Amino acid sequence: MTTGMAGGTRFPAGVDAALRAAGWRPGRWDIKQAEEWADRLRAYVSPGGHRHAVFPAAVEAWAEFGGLAIPGAAGPGRQIAPSGVVVDPMSGLYLARTFGDLGRALETEISPLGEEPGSGALLAIDTEGRVYTIDHTGDWYAGPDIDRSLTDLVGGVQPVRLTLHPDAGTSPR
Repeated sequence: MTTGMAGGTRFPAGVDAALRAAGWRPGRWDIKQAEEWADRLRAYVSPGGHRHAVFPAAVEAWAEFGGLAIPGAAGPGRQIAPSGVVVDPMSGLYLARTFGDLGRALETEISPLGEEPGSGALLAIDTEGRVYTIDHTGDWYAGPDIDRSLTDLVGGVQPVRLTLHPDAGTSPR
């Protein structure tokens, strides 16, 4: 997790304000809700037999940020318009194959995290806590952990497109 922001806060001021407006506070932890989501995801099997991966990094992100509808930070973004984020893994419930395919391409497991309601992009998290977005234009790397990803998405930083390199597999570019 990111620490050491100006003033000793975990997030930059605009992102911190957006998170607090959504109901987040330091120490927020709803493990009961996170476990309910984990159970629902584990129980889902797609018509093609695909299942969701559930792992500690995802459950921890859901416990701290789950259920929040975070508005984009006020003002212009750093590179693109700030994006609102809804942390709700159920937004990806019926997309087990999509998340599984991305996980195989990245040689990890992927679990749903939420969505960007303005663009329709889905958010996903891997076993190491890295966050990705998936939209109609492709797959994107949003950051190395949930804090940085929320900071960048809510603050208007352009995610990095994932590209396929013939010799190296899929990697952020």
